[in-house]
Amino acid sequence: MTIDYRLANRTDLEEIEQLVQNAIIKMEKNDIHQWDELYPTSEDFENDIKNADLYVGIVEEKIAVVFALNQECDEDYRNGKWAYPEKPYYVLHRICVNPVFQNRGVAARTMQFIEEMLKDRGAQAIRLDVFSKNPYSQKLYAKAGYIQTGVVEWRKGEFYLMEKYI
Repeated sequence: MTIDYRLANRTDLEEIEQLVQNAIIKMEKNDIHQWDELYPTSEDFENDIKNADLYVGIVEEKIAVVFALNQECDEDYRNGKWAYPEKPYYVLHRICVNPVFQNRGVAARTMQFIEEMLKDRGAQAIRLDVFSKNPYSQKLYAKAGYIQTGVVEWRKGEFYLMEKYI
């Protein structure tokens, strides 16, 4: 399977929103109540597109994965015991694999793509947060070499702050 990555554009928005809604339904069936009508919103994705932060991975002419990358983070990230606080870093937000393409290695391949792209940009670390009740994402990040650097409490519960030196 080939995944073609590119910046998302406004014409992708409807497909992205449907993909996320389908992913939310699947997460809830697995008792993962991480996303809802308050987050992520259409406005989040619109802003990501406007700021050229949103990417899509295309498989078979469909969006298989969507994610945002930038250097912005919630102020609670200051609670992280970052191993590389002085190194240039990016933050991964809102990664979501289309349920049609789940369990086919899309997420792992996307994480590898992100690392290579960010190395080319001069980044030396990637930071993210993962919901404490999402064992699938936790397993993905652990397998990819991310280490937990802290815990924050948000509206849905505990989230683990994670980081990887690239």
